[in-house]
Amino acid sequence: MATAMPNSIIARPETPQWAARKLLRAARAGALATCIQVDAPGQPFASLVTPATAPDLTVLLLLSDLAEHTRHLRADPRCAILIAGAPETANPQTTPRVTLTGLAERTGDPALKARYLVVHPYAALYADFGDFHIWRLRVLGAAFVGGFARAARLQPDQLSPDPAAVAAIAVAEAAILADCNNNHPDALARIAAQPGDWRMVAVDVDGCDLAGDERVIRVPWSAPVASAAELRAQLARLASPPA
Repeated sequence: MATAMPNSIIARPETPQWAARKLLRAARAGALATCIQVDAPGQPFASLVTPATAPDLTVLLLLSDLAEHTRHLRADPRCAILIAGAPETANPQTTPRVTLTGLAERTGDPALKARYLVVHPYAALYADFGDFHIWRLRVLGAAFVGGFARAARLQPDQLSPDPAAVAAIAVAEAAILADCNNNHPDALARIAAQPGDWRMVAVDVDGCDLAGDERVIRVPWSAPVASAAELRAQLARLASPPA
């Protein structure tokens, strides 16, 4: 894992796009807004959801057909999802957050379901029930607020990672996971920045996901990567013992 760090991963000023992507990748809960079509047509409706992201940053949801928000989406796919981080001070208005607007669609792609369950392993208890399905959001726009006086509107192409980079990391992912889990358990504990029996369960252009006990935590890179070599350099940086 000892790899020289290329200049491309040297820390740089955080952009709204990068901050929003890190929030989305780390999200374990969010608020889904849908439109009621019966009783009060057009009335907004908000509910708690547990999102995950695909390698290309597509937002994934595991929804039950019996849930009210799912009935709304079947009638009208327009929706919004709010993802919030942790406040920087006691004032909740310092909370970084991103709102995505777009169209939701059901998918039967087993790879997307597997990706969702990597982040939410507890959902395996009911993910195969007949009324549960993976939905994905086709993003039409995003609004990022990083705190006071830090706001930006983002178009889908500004938010999405480079497709070539996504493909390069996808090709290398299995080998990287096997190497880290089989050969570098101590390094994984340092990457997690907390003791425990950690396993790396996913990597992408923006970071990695580590599972320990019943938790899955997100560890971001210092900047997006475009190749397996850059990803390994990020791992080496994170795994380096304290000076």
